[in-house]
Amino acid sequence: MKTYKSLGYLLIMLCWTVACKKDVKPDTDAIEEETAQGLVSLSNDFLYWDEITTFTFDLAKGNKELANHSGDLFLHAGLLLTSSASEKEWNEVVTAWDENLDSYKLKREAEGKYSITIHPASFFKRTQANDVTHIAFLVRNADGSKVLRNADGSDMYWSISSKQKPDITFKAPAVRPTFVPQSEKQSFTKGEELPIRLQASQSGTITLSLNGHEIATGQGNELQHKLQLNGTGQQHIQARIEANGQRTDRMLTVFVEGDVEVAELPTGINKNGVTINRDKQEISFVLTAPDKSSAFLLGNFNDFQATQDYAMKRTPDGNTWWITLKNLDFQIDYTYQFLIDGQLKIADPYAKLVLDPNHDGDVSPNPHLPSYPQGATEGIVSVLSLNNTAYNWQTTTFNRPDALDLVIYELHVRDFLDQRNYKTLRDSISYLKRLGVNAVELMPVQEFEANSSWGYNPSFHFALDKYYGTTNELKAFIDECHQEGIAVILDMVLNHAFGQSPMVRLYQQSGSLTNNPWFNITPTHPYNVGYDFNHESPFTQQFTKDVIAFWMEEFKVDGFRFDLSKGFTQKNSGTDESGGAVQQWSAYDASRIAIWKNYNHFIRERDPNFYVILEHFAEDREERELAGEGMYLWNNLNHAFNEATMGWNDNSDLKRLFADAHGFEKPQFVSYMESHDEERLMYNNLQYGNTHGNYSTKELTIAIERMKQAAAFLLCAPGPKMIWQFGELGYDVSIDENGRTGEKPLKWDYLKDAKRSSLFAHYAKLIDWKRQNAIFRNGTVNHSVHGPLKYYVLKEAGQEVLVIGNFDVVTHNFTVPTDLQKSWHDNFAGATRDWHSTSSIPLEAGEYYILSINKLNSKQ
Repeated sequence: MKTYKSLGYLLIMLCWTVACKKDVKPDTDAIEEETAQGLVSLSNDFLYWDEITTFTFDLAKGNKELANHSGDLFLHAGLLLTSSASEKEWNEVVTAWDENLDSYKLKREAEGKYSITIHPASFFKRTQANDVTHIAFLVRNADGSKVLRNADGSDMYWSISSKQKPDITFKAPAVRPTFVPQSEKQSFTKGEELPIRLQASQSGTITLSLNGHEIATGQGNELQHKLQLNGTGQQHIQARIEANGQRTDRMLTVFVEGDVEVAELPTGINKNGVTINRDKQEISFVLTAPDKSSAFLLGNFNDFQATQDYAMKRTPDGNTWWITLKNLDFQIDYTYQFLIDGQLKIADPYAKLVLDPNHDGDVSPNPHLPSYPQGATEGIVSVLSLNNTAYNWQTTTFNRPDALDLVIYELHVRDFLDQRNYKTLRDSISYLKRLGVNAVELMPVQEFEANSSWGYNPSFHFALDKYYGTTNELKAFIDECHQEGIAVILDMVLNHAFGQSPMVRLYQQSGSLTNNPWFNITPTHPYNVGYDFNHESPFTQQFTKDVIAFWMEEFKVDGFRFDLSKGFTQKNSGTDESGGAVQQWSAYDASRIAIWKNYNHFIRERDPNFYVILEHFAEDREERELAGEGMYLWNNLNHAFNEATMGWNDNSDLKRLFADAHGFEKPQFVSYMESHDEERLMYNNLQYGNTHGNYSTKELTIAIERMKQAAAFLLCAPGPKMIWQFGELGYDVSIDENGRTGEKPLKWDYLKDAKRSSLFAHYAKLIDWKRQNAIFRNGTVNHSVHGPLKYYVLKEAGQEVLVIGNFDVVTHNFTVPTDLQKSWHDNFAGATRDWHSTSSIPLEAGEYYILSINKLNSKQ
């Protein structure tokens, strides 16, 4: 649907099963009208375009989001047309999501029920309905924060009948208003009797069939029949009316729970996901789903039908479901899902590739991508690739830079390139090489919800999001980075998952989680988004380790930056983002440390030199303990540096650049002035900079020079550093333009601007010095960086480096300490500065130096 903010509603077909009867005569015993009504009931048997009809909604049914609601409710409605690409494509919506008009306000009836009476032709202002197939609708509260939908989260639909053609409907069992009709009752037990009552709009021949076999027939406008449910799995009930030379069919799919075979998972089969045995020509599918009653494998190998041959076995502990197939063609690709408890279709959480019918239309065409099984199923499907071409790695050994020497370039593919793909990104490696960085950090690339996103809303942690390209294209980028001496770090999001995740949906009712093996019912900490992983759960720990191992081994990456690592805790500090909960969350947490030591140990066993970087921001004592295990911590200096570049120095202390301020023995933190998550320094410079006389940090030339000064202080300090994309060009578009996470304009034209290109050259020079001089790795430091005049001195093996600058907007005199009164080499000017017997040196606003006893080594 295009006209309101959808949560990605999924149409899940609930299924029941019935057994065939040899006798095709209808059961003559009367079937009483079911007293229990469905989510939606109509005042008429059929919905005609030119007749008044009353819709009554039972708020206790469906997703129950409006259960016990007693305030105003409003209809939101549109049309499905013969030209609609899918049931999601609403047309001619005549209700406004943000307006509450009497014309679509519901009337409160008995407790828990609301109604609205409409004349479709008048309501939609449309006299003819020849191309209308359904009315699509939702019910919302006044502010739109709560919405009544089907239990599976889908929109509600009712088909339009024509008076020129016979139609037929199921009066019993009660049917939900899903696009593919399904019963209000979710499933039946084997041996149960299913009463069926059919109502036709015209008198004629009514036929009831099961899986294409006729089981009852009669004349008139009504047929009643009772079916004994002796089969298991999905089966299809078809109702047909033939009258006056015309015919209409309606289908209902039903599901019956059967006996589950219990068997241990065979040796050699992975505990989750797909195991391909080419020698035996066998493929095994495994799903972790504790406390479920049944699981069936669906796919284009069985037309996505849950038959007994595809019933999955359950392990004795009740946690795992599995099945092995022997009849697949290893030369083609397949699509598949799991059907859980006869009602929920999910993709494989361990799938390496998924197809999303709601969002893949915006993805660049890929001839190697299988087509979505339109009409056979709904929702996201997994792809089983049996005929894919393995990537041929050109770089089989890569000597990673020492972690303390890292200069990381954080990059978001969407906002870095016009083409937004790995192929073009590969062409940009030469740019990164000229800048001199030795590592690139990609923002999340795992399958996330929708397409245009920062990627912190993951749903399939093993799948590469198709928006940026294919698996082999990403591997080619990584491979070429390694050829050029550049390490690749992935942003890994394992604090949470979003609602499309199969592991969320497996244990979700009415939008809330219930007894989920992986996730907390309620988040344990502030700033959580999506659904919060419980990292003390053995299910979550196994899943996390599986994800880590897969990306390490399959893509040969060099490190992970773990997003929101402080959230890996079961110590509940609450979710208040404005009060003491944030402080409590940041306090020393021994259980969280144990979790991270566990994961870090798992990583180190596989690759001792792998970069493990945490976005932690916890108490120094905790971060110090994690650093002692070889992990690195993000070190956000955005505010202090920006105050300094703007010329406001009261809150510009840069002491956190250095290990002693953290209580660390060495600088095991990645310091940065900007990241994807911070306001751009240049934007604030130009908007809010300080001014004195003719000197203004709001003026572009001066603002650029201030950025050069800040870069000198950042990059010369010991330890790894990070640059946010285009920071080397003075990107000045606010993070909030087009919404915080929204698309930002590309600024490659900055390279044509002499001022901005000089900033690039400055960054390149500083990075070169950092990489070519051991003193910048872990030299001893003496610093004074709290006032407008800031400086620090590095010492290592007979070399000394002095970084000094005036961050004020007026001139200051620097009182030279006795131990600095010596001869220095000015590395920018290439000249000698003799400070012997010099006690004071004037520094103009924005003036800065990088001085050394011996000239700094350089490859430039």
